[in-house]
Amino acid sequence: MIPRFEDFEPLLSEEQIKARTRELGRAISRDLAPASDLVVVGVLKGSLVFMADLIRSLPPDVTCDFLRLSSYEGGTESTGSVRFDFDLTQPIAGKNVLIVEDIVDTGLTMSFLLDALRVRKPRELRICALLDKPARRKREVPVHYKGFTIEDRFVIGYGLDLEGRFRNLPYIAALTHEAQARLRAEADAARERSKQQ
Repeated sequence: MIPRFEDFEPLLSEEQIKARTRELGRAISRDLAPASDLVVVGVLKGSLVFMADLIRSLPPDVTCDFLRLSSYEGGTESTGSVRFDFDLTQPIAGKNVLIVEDIVDTGLTMSFLLDALRVRKPRELRICALLDKPARRKREVPVHYKGFTIEDRFVIGYGLDLEGRFRNLPYIAALTHEAQARLRAEADAARERSKQQ
């Protein structure tokens, strides 16, 4: 059961996101100086929009890199299994590394990534997440810089997607409570039908 665009409602406005991103940029610039030692690592694909805005709030001599992990395989639920799709292109030993993520929910993906990057001996390894969803946490991870803490709702927009769509929204929208209940009921009914067959 895949939600429709009409099943979502605005949660965070473009103006709220921009203002908070500037605040995060100031804090990161202060805490992780000098900028020439800072490697900003975007976790693709979801962090792309947030990272693009965030780095414009950082000093000009930071470097950027990307990696991609997979834990969602369509739909609205994480599989819980994490894998690298592709890795960094530069060494991070002795550098201050800022991982930029769209959302931290279960913590499984971020825990995997922290373990994988720690062995590369960065000086500092910190996380900046646009959204933190602690209600879904299965593994605790330190989110050093967080944009917003949200309740347990599926969200789209500003880089977050539903099967590859809606990343380009300039705001964040959340699945309505009514739609979430309807989709759960439909999924439960489908499971019940499959048991009877």
